[in-house]
Amino acid sequence: MAERIQKLLAAAGFASRRAIETWLAAGRLKVNGRTAALGDRAEPGDQFELDGKPLVLAGLSAPAGSPQVLLYHKPVGEVTTRHDPQRRPTVFERLPPPPSGRWVVIGRLDVNTSGLLLFTNDGELAHRLMHPSFGIERRYLVRVRGNPGAELERRLREGIRLVDGPARFERIEPAGRSAGHAWYQVILREGRNREVRRIFEAAGHEVSRLKRLGYGPFELPEDLPAGQARLLAALPPGLLPASP
Repeated sequence: MAERIQKLLAAAGFASRRAIETWLAAGRLKVNGRTAALGDRAEPGDQFELDGKPLVLAGLSAPAGSPQVLLYHKPVGEVTTRHDPQRRPTVFERLPPPPSGRWVVIGRLDVNTSGLLLFTNDGELAHRLMHPSFGIERRYLVRVRGNPGAELERRLREGIRLVDGPARFERIEPAGRSAGHAWYQVILREGRNREVRRIFEAAGHEVSRLKRLGYGPFELPEDLPAGQARLLAALPPGLLPASP
């Protein structure tokens, strides 16, 4: 059954409907060799191209049912891309196949950061969880070098200026000390590149370990080993999927 192109591609995980609509308006998408327009419909077996490069949907079923969410415990050393020029291991190599569509990563983690990484096969849900306007919480456990005092906590709650603008933690709480290190749990509501590390570095303290514990309503299960994934049976209450 034919679907509107933006709905079909969003459900397959390529982008949000809004982003795909901008592709259509700019004439960047072709379906079966013809430039597509807003309002056009297509089927999963059609041939799609974005800027001349194929988007492979062959064999996918039309979107149906609720979005799927996969929790993955990312270890240090894996990169959050499908292909890495340096041939480092990627998070996608360990994932089970999605029930339909393809997995879209929600909120990247750098190669030296471990912890909770989310995937969904629904582009609209990915957009909802990542867009700054929704203010989704990200929760981390951080180990920094040195033994900073309470002044650091006050400063980082109030905010600090980075090269790409001001940044602050919604919450910062001490989580213990070890020889030459201090531990904190922090919460922020945006996902700029390496933001947690850069905030501490701007305050004069290098992050030596970083682990994401939670993302919005999702928590890293204590019994989920590093390098393993778990498919959720249902979305958490209050997290609504995209409207049809």
